[in-house]
Amino acid sequence: MAATKKFMYVNRHAPYGTVYALEGLEVVLVGAAFEQDVSMAFIGDGVFQLKKGQDTSDSDMKNFSPTYNALGDYEVNKLYVEHESLDERGLGEDDLMELTWEDEDDDWAEKPSIHIISRAQLADLLEEQDVILHF
Repeated sequence: MAATKKFMYVNRHAPYGTVYALEGLEVVLVGAAFEQDVSMAFIGDGVFQLKKGQDTSDSDMKNFSPTYNALGDYEVNKLYVEHESLDERGLGEDDLMELTWEDEDDDWAEKPSIHIISRAQLADLLEEQDVILHF
């Protein structure tokens, strides 16, 4: 049996104003439904996709941020947020949604899905991937 390929979805766009963020999230959910080894990276303005308290009521855009809560159900629990991108935008870990997943190997313990990593650590992670898709 062939080894599972690693798929990294790199999100670099703000959540609203373009279709990149929503389409990227939809592609991740489809890939995960087909049991791909999926991870996501949030860099640049992409870090705003995980910001808590998103409100689109003053726009014609649908707020799709609650969909990120479903990622754990699809076993997408490797969300990497670049520390430098947060800093450059005046954000910190406390500004991000609290996304978790349940680890069945650890008596269904809830564990955080978001991991804050440095730019250098992200570069190393990207080197380990078989497929990298940018949104």
